[in-house]
Amino acid sequence: MNLKTRKRLSLLILVVGLPLYIVAAVTLVNWMDARFGRQPILVEIAIYVGLGVLWILPFKRIFSGIGREE
Repeated sequence: MNLKTRKRLSLLILVVGLPLYIVAAVTLVNWMDARFGRQPILVEIAIYVGLGVLWILPFKRIFSGIGREE
């Protein structure tokens, strides 16, 4: 995949995919609150950090080298 295509795809992922992923992550934590009760703040932070790292793993190859010149 050439650099121009990767730049466009990464922009699409950041503009469309990331907000959808954030909504899904917040929905998951709210579901956990309703199902199991409110978790301690450190557990919630750990869940958000874990989900924040998890979303980038499939797109690691697309985002690598985006800042380089063509």
